[in-house]
Amino acid sequence: MLENKLVHIFASMFLKNFIEDVGRYFTLMGMVFRRPDNGKVYWEAFVRDIYALGVKSLGLVCIISIFVGAVVTIQTALNLENPIIPKYYIAIATRESIILEFSPTMISLILAGKVGSNIASTLGTMRVSEQIDALEVMGIKSASYLILPKIAATLIFNPILITLSMFLGVVGGYFAGSMTGMVSTTEFVEGLQMDYRPFYIVYALIKTVIFAFIITSVSSYYGYFVKGGAVEVGENSTKAVVASSLILILANYLITQLLLG
Repeated sequence: MLENKLVHIFASMFLKNFIEDVGRYFTLMGMVFRRPDNGKVYWEAFVRDIYALGVKSLGLVCIISIFVGAVVTIQTALNLENPIIPKYYIAIATRESIILEFSPTMISLILAGKVGSNIASTLGTMRVSEQIDALEVMGIKSASYLILPKIAATLIFNPILITLSMFLGVVGGYFAGSMTGMVSTTEFVEGLQMDYRPFYIVYALIKTVIFAFIITSVSSYYGYFVKGGAVEVGENSTKAVVASSLILILANYLITQLLLG
């Protein structure tokens, strides 16, 4: 009986907090998507965020994509040692794995950790140091000014990162196959061209744009509403990464079901 009551209490508290978070999130988004007062200031913030949230992630995305593409090719080749199966199936499996799932989903999860924590900690620090309050006192729409350029930057630059990731993943697989001798360059290129579906690229980019919005908006929410000090900033940064990753995985399932199911 006591255990049932405790479960009911915790479930009620979780549901209440969840509803409050959802309400505050959509309220914040309503504040974010307001008409900018000064386009030049927003443009400058947008350029800074393109560099901080996008350009600085290029190196990480490139290195991970090349080596994961190589690993996918090697593992696929090891599992397709049956002489009946043509070698070009290795390239097909590598291409589909990278385009459909690895680049749009796995790279987005990595960006959720890197970019999401950056956004949450930056806004959280501004909140606890009262910089956001100072912007409000000066008549500046702080939510719009601080968050909208970040959302715009990731919506534009993340598809570029994912496209580059897909290309480098395939390149990494190509070189891994040729250097190990598991699949010849001719067979790999033949496999890349066989049964190619351009819609898969469209599908990957649709997911990327939605994931970019989720990562940026959820991380901004946790950073913007920080209460306390430096400890709370760190805690909310962790919450932002966890929450955005969970929502991203759920969104991945729903999008896949809608577009490919």
